[in-house]
Amino acid sequence: MKPKVLAIVGPTAVGKSDLSVQLAQKYHGEIISGDALQIYRQLDIGTAKVDQTTRQLVPHYLIDIRNVDQSYSAYQFQQAAQQLITEITARGHLPIIAGGTGFYLRGLLENLALGGGDVAENDSSQDRQLVLREKWQTKLDQVGAAALWQDLARQDPVAAAKIPLNNPRRIMRALTVIDESGQLFSQQAQAEPQYDAFILGLNCPRPLLYQRINQRVLQMMTAGLPAEAKWLSEQVPASDQAAKGIGYREFYPYFAGDRTLSEVTQQIQVDSRHYAKRQLTYFRHQLPTRWYDILTQPESELRRMTTDLATWLKK
Repeated sequence: MKPKVLAIVGPTAVGKSDLSVQLAQKYHGEIISGDALQIYRQLDIGTAKVDQTTRQLVPHYLIDIRNVDQSYSAYQFQQAAQQLITEITARGHLPIIAGGTGFYLRGLLENLALGGGDVAENDSSQDRQLVLREKWQTKLDQVGAAALWQDLARQDPVAAAKIPLNNPRRIMRALTVIDESGQLFSQQAQAEPQYDAFILGLNCPRPLLYQRINQRVLQMMTAGLPAEAKWLSEQVPASDQAAKGIGYREFYPYFAGDRTLSEVTQQIQVDSRHYAKRQLTYFRHQLPTRWYDILTQPESELRRMTTDLATWLKK
């Protein structure tokens, strides 16, 4: 039997961290952060890390494992998470991947052949995938599925032979993987997933989500995010991986005197809302996610979630 892994995904500010702790306590779980920025020491407020009290309640991993001047890649995450899943499973506990960058999770759960030369990945990797997918979606709209399939047949005949013309979603995914990885989709597809994964997605109505995002940014500003970003700007340039995260990159023009603090706050809110939209698009199209809205329908959705998890755990 494949080890079971619970992944909790969804847009920012939807409550993934709180739910992961609740489920870890209920199902004897241990939490692996899938976030590309929570790996960095000293970046606490802008990355919304759980506090030390919570970490004492439930074990958390892959938090505070790098200095801000160090890079981190999807391959490194994949290797570390695989080892942690083995150890957690051996203890008879449930590995829970909490939140995170879409590409990190897909690389882990779909066992993608990333390779040790994989470049550093952060939120921009997810953005790149969405750009590529939009490229092929545009072409699909312009020329149709048959022409798109011909593109795939020229690049990867083995994959094209296995994908029917009437499955444009899979055709686009194959072409996106080829663009993204530089490897044939047929080679990627040969990798057998190592885990029996339940991908639990949290979502809520868009106006409520955006309200929560805006409010959380204000709370971060009050909690000391400007000072945290100032410290980061003194350690690394804006081009470094750690500085590219939302909540930090927006401050660099402010420190240069080109933006007001109010403008920084508004820009973080805008960037966070856009990122939330991209996250939803990614998880809907790239991973087999089961969605729940526990913010507006807590009783019925938690009941449905509990039933679904119980069924999965018994398999």
